[in-house]
Amino acid sequence: MKRPNLLYIFTDQQRADTMLCYGNAEIETPSLNALAQESFVFDHAYVSQPVCSPSRATMMTGLWPHTCGVPSCNVPLSADVPTIAEHLSEEYATAYMGKWHLGDEIFPQHGFDTWVGSEDSYRRGYSREESLSRFSDFHHFLTDNGFEPDSEALGQRIFSRHVEARVPEDLTKASFLGARAARFIHDGGDRPWALCVSYLEPHPPHTGPLDELYEPEGLPTGPAFMKRPQASVPLIIRLMAAYYMESEEYGLDLRTEEGWRRVLARYWGNVTLVDRSVGRILRALEESGQAEDTIVVFTSDHGEMAGDHGILGKTVMYEESVRVPLLLRAPMLNGEPGHVGGNLSHIDLVPTLLDLMGEAVPDDLQGVSRVPVLRGDEELTDNDVFIEWDGADGHPPRSFGEAEVNRSMAQPLRTVISAERWKLNLYTGGPGELYDLNADPHELENLYDRPQHRDRVLDLADRVRRWQERTGDPAELPRL
Repeated sequence: MKRPNLLYIFTDQQRADTMLCYGNAEIETPSLNALAQESFVFDHAYVSQPVCSPSRATMMTGLWPHTCGVPSCNVPLSADVPTIAEHLSEEYATAYMGKWHLGDEIFPQHGFDTWVGSEDSYRRGYSREESLSRFSDFHHFLTDNGFEPDSEALGQRIFSRHVEARVPEDLTKASFLGARAARFIHDGGDRPWALCVSYLEPHPPHTGPLDELYEPEGLPTGPAFMKRPQASVPLIIRLMAAYYMESEEYGLDLRTEEGWRRVLARYWGNVTLVDRSVGRILRALEESGQAEDTIVVFTSDHGEMAGDHGILGKTVMYEESVRVPLLLRAPMLNGEPGHVGGNLSHIDLVPTLLDLMGEAVPDDLQGVSRVPVLRGDEELTDNDVFIEWDGADGHPPRSFGEAEVNRSMAQPLRTVISAERWKLNLYTGGPGELYDLNADPHELENLYDRPQHRDRVLDLADRVRRWQERTGDPAELPRL
């Protein structure tokens, strides 16, 4: 009997509330809406770390960032740390397409036989100098269509992301990946296959061919939109909000509500751009007669603040940054698709997918298979999830104030979101944060210093320490 195929799709910087199944009835995502109707929709799915490389390392390996050696962005994944592709039987044809961000960006590696690169901006991460003369498949696609590189990097002319984001829709990175993935599926042959498709969008530079699709003035926003964090929140978070709310980013004035709304409209436009590409891939599954034999996963490596709490980007522990969409379609299961309550961490993705594919789940993976949940035999109601921050490669991505404050961005932070839906953020230095996600889902009121919650803080901190012991996490957090 042929093993099931795997179609593993993920975006970059897509927060959960950008799809109908997570409550957004205004955004145009018909392909993802249709996929959600046939999928297990995880209501509260969380990343391992809210920044690209560490999160992607977990999504590929089933290991925590501190375990697999990718604690921060632009750190390569070591050749001796296996990915999901390297855990598969040799009968599988494997392919990776799109953004990798784990070293040697455009070159086949880690068990993937077919490789379609889309990024030329991570050239400093190449392990061999001679590799600098090579360019991504998407670079050649643009030059073949008459475009000229506009930027220089390490002695070679490449396309900047600003140019890549301003090409017509049929020449965008998203469209290119959709076409290449569809071709791979149609050419599948008799072997089972595993295909990862990794989109850059809706990652900045928050512009694209669908910039005008949504009217900024009419977009729904929540109570945290442009609301600066309260005084009890750690200083670095307040300084981040102060920085962004007095800045100009991507040609937009973020001192104004109009500027923030334009960011949001462009962000939505890029989500819709991805949806159209995903639709092409899913049609290829149907047209090739492989839909019923293929596991489909859709998620993202982290979210985007998009003006909530006055912040742009990620790297913080607010829900907009750490909670992501997660759809899983598994036609071969008898379980009834629908919404899955409770918390789920990306750490469980690789063991769950290996289990679904009939492969052995290695003992050293740090997550567990959630196939029993999909079958209806178990629930996630008692599941705590943990999130780590291991610094910004020794340097903060922005300067938000005094040097001492900025150094805090390079210090460890650990978060637990309990099964009871309480969130505790433990910083190496300074005050922590405690939020009741049931009563305060937008995290507007920090309860950390409230005397009536002292026992809860101690209990959640103990859960973090026990998780550290289980996973070999060396971060030194303050004793409460």
